[in-house]
Amino acid sequence: MVLEVINYFETPREPLPMNYLAQGVLGKGSIIAAINPRATEEVIRGILRAAKKTRSVVIMELALSEMDLSGGYTGYTPLKFAKRVRSAAEKEKWFAYSLHADHVTVKKGTPEEMDKVKKEIVARVESGFTGYAIDTSYLYNTEADTVPEQLADIIEKGIVLFDFLKEQMGDRVYGLEGEIGEITGGSEYSTPEEAVHYLNALTGHGVNIDYLAIANGSKHGVTVDAEGKVIPQLGINLQVTSDTINALEKEGYTTCRIAQHGITGTPVDVIAKMFPHGDISKGNIGTFWQILVFSELEKHEPALYGRMREWVLEKYSKEGVDEHKTFSANSKFAWKEFYDEVEAIGAEAKEAILTRAEKDMIAFIDALNMTSSAEHVHKYIHERKLEDTY
Repeated sequence: MVLEVINYFETPREPLPMNYLAQGVLGKGSIIAAINPRATEEVIRGILRAAKKTRSVVIMELALSEMDLSGGYTGYTPLKFAKRVRSAAEKEKWFAYSLHADHVTVKKGTPEEMDKVKKEIVARVESGFTGYAIDTSYLYNTEADTVPEQLADIIEKGIVLFDFLKEQMGDRVYGLEGEIGEITGGSEYSTPEEAVHYLNALTGHGVNIDYLAIANGSKHGVTVDAEGKVIPQLGINLQVTSDTINALEKEGYTTCRIAQHGITGTPVDVIAKMFPHGDISKGNIGTFWQILVFSELEKHEPALYGRMREWVLEKYSKEGVDEHKTFSANSKFAWKEFYDEVEAIGAEAKEAILTRAEKDMIAFIDALNMTSSAEHVHKYIHERKLEDTY
């Protein structure tokens, strides 16, 4: 069985439909890592190497802000990112990954913005993405008194984009994620009632999502101290998470699980011991890999690192704000500006990034209980004779 799984995922193939991955690990107590690798192929290679060693599946993703038709803030277009992940998979001989369009975000819902987002969806479809997170959570109506009124625009605009995506994908298989609460790290949490209402509205329209993102105290990025060291994030409200899943299951939703955004900064031992594995079934890890690359650039490419840091501080510094905090909050914007220089780093730096990414990913795989997840997904595909569907 193990050899069959290894042979299957060593064989070049298209990215896994994200719903196959989601359903394949259902009930296994796993949280599948969703990686936002903003810089260098070596990060992706290290992650895939770790996944192969542990027979794990993984999700590779970038958000609309990170990757768009003009390059986002990383320099990646959807096609460039898809090719980058494919190249890494070919080098590591491990194709057990889904390609996910994270945070396909609508902020205002104007006709102009909706048209722009539709063009971005088309670009991802044409580039072979197999998972899509339609994020209309910015449209939450804080002035309304009832849940249906509060979520009305979220649902209405979301359904428009889910329908458009379905039309574009045709008979291709793919997974879906929806979001009802902004990921801001605040104390305004999504409620179980909101989650149930959102899923009822979607399923009533024929939209079935695999993952639901909620506001449960997590935040994107990290917070640093006066020395630039990451302050551990312990603000994720796991009671809100469990209450949401319990409400969904009571309503009959047994296959939709929580996508936990903003894991960077959460210590791996907290993830391992405290997270409700299985209730949370997808865990987004993005800024962590950015910090890793900057750390290795500082050691092995100090001149380049210095130019990147200086550019960020000159462009984004504000009076009274510590430079470490300024760099931490805005360093992500340097990737596009220095894309070609980062691509041209030396072999020593590339190997250091790859080696560290593999080591750190092994730790995440253990904490998330991902080991052997490729076996579960392979079994799901094989038993249902889905091998030729993607």
